[in-house]
Amino acid sequence: MTQPTEHPSPAVADGSHDDEASLARFRALLRIPTISQFDPAAVDAAAYDDFADTIERLYPAVHAHLTRELVGGRTLLYRWAGRQTGGPASILLAHYDVVAATDDGWVHPPFSATVTGSSTARGDDRVLWSRGTLDDKGSVVALLEAAERALADGVEPEHDVYLLFGHDEESEGRGAAAVAALLAERGVEIGLVLDEGGAVVEGVIPTVERPIAVVGVSEKGTTTFTLTVEQAGGHASTPPPVTASDRLARAIVRINAHPFPGRLNPATEAMITTVGAHARNPLRFVFTRARWFRPLLVAAFGRIGVDTAAMVRTTTAVTRLSGGLAVNALPERVQAVVNARIAIGSSVARTKARLERVIGDPAVRVEILSANEPARVSQMSGPRWDLLAETIGESYPTAIVTPYVQTGATDSRRFSPRSRSVYRFSPFAMSGDERGTLHAKNERMHVATWFTGIAFYERLFTRL
Repeated sequence: MTQPTEHPSPAVADGSHDDEASLARFRALLRIPTISQFDPAAVDAAAYDDFADTIERLYPAVHAHLTRELVGGRTLLYRWAGRQTGGPASILLAHYDVVAATDDGWVHPPFSATVTGSSTARGDDRVLWSRGTLDDKGSVVALLEAAERALADGVEPEHDVYLLFGHDEESEGRGAAAVAALLAERGVEIGLVLDEGGAVVEGVIPTVERPIAVVGVSEKGTTTFTLTVEQAGGHASTPPPVTASDRLARAIVRINAHPFPGRLNPATEAMITTVGAHARNPLRFVFTRARWFRPLLVAAFGRIGVDTAAMVRTTTAVTRLSGGLAVNALPERVQAVVNARIAIGSSVARTKARLERVIGDPAVRVEILSANEPARVSQMSGPRWDLLAETIGESYPTAIVTPYVQTGATDSRRFSPRSRSVYRFSPFAMSGDERGTLHAKNERMHVATWFTGIAFYERLFTRL
């Protein structure tokens, strides 16, 4: 267990902040392996309890001034009471569970929280290597640091602010769903909701040289399908013309050969128009007239890269394969798990119908394992959007702030039915290489951008 004397409070006596102490607290929390599991019984409960106990010690002002309760198991919900009773409450989300990682292939062990680079606190080359830096303990700890500092500065929000730290976002997000139901039961009006999602990125749109702060105003529906083939088995020495495995393989090939059609939804069109104004001609001419060039833009986005391709269509990926019990026996049941990210404007039912039509084989049974429809599109203008955009602009002055559609799932989707101001933005600059480490080896973050994230949340608290 980490001793509180090793990590002094974020706010010191003269009102300044000790960056090295902040970083030490972050590293201490990264070292706690709060690994998410789809089976709740497989979760290391001691690690989760250790995390909750440790933040209570490291952030005394937060725990003295905010009320904390456990919801849905181990999701942490903090209420920061506002000056006025009633009115729309803000909800700032992050999750402290992480995907699994072993030492294999990592430059530094995934739970070592190793820092490389210069010795100065804000050295530009300083990098923190750990599972959870980007996804999503970086936001959890930045929020705690900012809240502790804001409390020391006497900040009081106008209306209630909730800090929601999910414990199972990487599996099913049951904790956040339980919080959404609890707040609805209590009659809490929901205003601004901010969760992980977009970030400050570069090099995504050709010829746009400024960094882009992409703010998710919706997210694609995350739905899992199973493709199952069951037929008579037998000895592998006398196979029929088409085995169960052949049928399943053919179905997968057909799905990959017939990608879902692309289209521009309103959020993606707004992103193209906003960012395109900063491109060089002739691209600027095309991007700023997105409605005229929709077919061309859909085709172009499909070729620029995987990130842009996912913005304009439903995507599918086979994530698991199973079948067969012996090397010399034909399998009687084979199955593939297909993870679909359903585009805005489509639905679970339409996606399932298209998969069945493309496969074209009634022997391949398509079933829904879990389903989430695309989230409602939030407002892309208005007071809450402006508040968020201004806060981002103060933290990243050269960034272009734009709406976009989040391709991954977040806990914020639980609040979309009750608020038109649900946004997905992590206040960190991420390179393409760094984004590629999400759910992969060598996850890491530049230390300087984490400090910028803390400052972002500090500014945000003064506006709520």
